[in-house]
Amino acid sequence: MTTMTIQPERDMRGYVLVFLAGLVWSTVGLGIRLIDEAQVWQILFYRSASMTLLLYVVIRLRTGQDALRLARQMGWPGVIGGLSLVAAYTGAIFAIQTTSVANAMMLFACSPLLAAILGRIVLREYVRPQTWVAIVVAGCGIAVMVWDKFGGAALVGNLAAIGSAVGFATFTITLRWGKATEMMPAIFLSGLFGMALMAAICFWLGLSLRISNADTALSLGMGVFQVGLGLILYTIGSRTVPAAELTLLSLAEVVLGPVWVWLILGETATTNTLIGGTILLGAIAGNALSGARRRPPPPML
Repeated sequence: MTTMTIQPERDMRGYVLVFLAGLVWSTVGLGIRLIDEAQVWQILFYRSASMTLLLYVVIRLRTGQDALRLARQMGWPGVIGGLSLVAAYTGAIFAIQTTSVANAMMLFACSPLLAAILGRIVLREYVRPQTWVAIVVAGCGIAVMVWDKFGGAALVGNLAAIGSAVGFATFTITLRWGKATEMMPAIFLSGLFGMALMAAICFWLGLSLRISNADTALSLGMGVFQVGLGLILYTIGSRTVPAAELTLLSLAEVVLGPVWVWLILGETATTNTLIGGTILLGAIAGNALSGARRRPPPPML
């Protein structure tokens, strides 16, 4: 006698929320492009300030606990994760200011594969053969993307984008190292670190924290609507979406980011960026699909 396993229906709300998170995050490049004069350190100071305030309120409402206390409970993984996010944010803004949005955002996308490498080195985690193949293919895509950008600011921007991806990968690893089930306290901590470090850097460079009203509004808005709102949508939606499909949905951020600057500012991507980016995204999508598991997602808490 055979028994039939009935697969539960997918909760499409989770998929919609995760896609909306990617949609919100995809506007980061456009936001940076609209900044008039502020430098990366000044932008990140105000963006960190508004993001930190929003996350404090959200964490308080969701858990009923103090956000700083929850961040302290994470210990060293939280500290290292918070600092790695500051490095990732800094590299991301610098990259978008010095290279094309398409180039920068596609390079950001290699973060999950870099996390696999770091997980193997730091945590001794098993890496599937398919993932190693994806890493090699993604490396070829990156090589194509930067092939015609070996000099000047574009090269520095590409290196900053890769450094940003390393920062995001490090954040992922520290969460697994600390066995954290909630990433909001660590990101809240990154906001505090970001404010302190950016204020110190501005002081050291002789930069004023006073910037134009337009740049201030854009920077504060990015902290609330891009980073903060995107994180909230992702955190809620990801509870009912399998990991492989999370990866695929997150590619919306990478694909749509260059579209906004093309539609609004007329910025186009080079042929090498399009070819290399297609190879890179194909490697990430292929790795996600090869790792898909036929099991029901965890229930929403």
